[in-house]
Amino acid sequence: MFSRRHPYLFFLLVSFALFTGLALGLLAVVAWMGGSSADFSGEAVGVVEIEGAITDSRDILEHIRRFREDEDIKAIVIRIDSPGGAVGPSQEIYREIRKTVEAKKVIASMGAVAASGGYYVACAADGIVANPGTITGSIGVIMGYTNFRQLLDKIGMVPVVIKSGPYKDTGSPTREMRDDEREILQSITSGIHEQFVTAIAEGRNMDRSQVALVADGRIFTGEDAKTKGLVDRLGNYEDALAWAGEMGGIEGEVVPVYAREEKLSLLRYLMSSSLSDLISKVFHPGIYAEYRYLPEGP
Repeated sequence: MFSRRHPYLFFLLVSFALFTGLALGLLAVVAWMGGSSADFSGEAVGVVEIEGAITDSRDILEHIRRFREDEDIKAIVIRIDSPGGAVGPSQEIYREIRKTVEAKKVIASMGAVAASGGYYVACAADGIVANPGTITGSIGVIMGYTNFRQLLDKIGMVPVVIKSGPYKDTGSPTREMRDDEREILQSITSGIHEQFVTAIAEGRNMDRSQVALVADGRIFTGEDAKTKGLVDRLGNYEDALAWAGEMGGIEGEVVPVYAREEKLSLLRYLMSSSLSDLISKVFHPGIYAEYRYLPEGP
């Protein structure tokens, strides 16, 4: 009867109830994702998780810094399950870990994949633990984009570019790359690759020539990586926690404390544009320390 007499009011009440329920559910999920794993007292091992492509280092840097300054955190585990990503963020995380090992022990734990930029990050730690079947290595740098020149010619589109210098549109997807541009980009890629090799040699305390032998982009299993000096131990996440606790001087059970995410982490995740990242890679050249899961065509 109420819905018949007051249809608009009934509609508003139902809409408000649905919106309230959705908002409360979203807040509950955000709170669940945003909180730390458990409250703790006493000594513990901090855990910083790096998952997926490395495109932004800000949260990870903050988590590492907080654990470094927390007196109750005696050691840190960097849990890595990543194929790598952008060079800059990988280098920033590497640098923050190198600063941290001066104050506390840091152990890198490799999951399914810790390759390229993921390995770049790992080699900054005091020790690396990998599963025998972990995919790692892929020590190298890649720059790529898609050229649409032939497609534009077929559909009759003619791009017009106004630029301030001959190299301002280097890597343009609408024209063929010149030889001098290719030399410049190759020089940049090779230079960053040298930085990668230097970082591994310093982080792993290895001879640079030894690193250069395996820095040709190939991937390794965790077992192979251990034989080449790229990994210290074979084991799982629990083994890495135990090792970190031992190095941190913790007696008895090791309590892991996970980095607290921002309260709006879910909203930020939903609003972050994965599609824009994909488009950026397709249309614009970029430099990545990244392991590609699928082989690229010729």
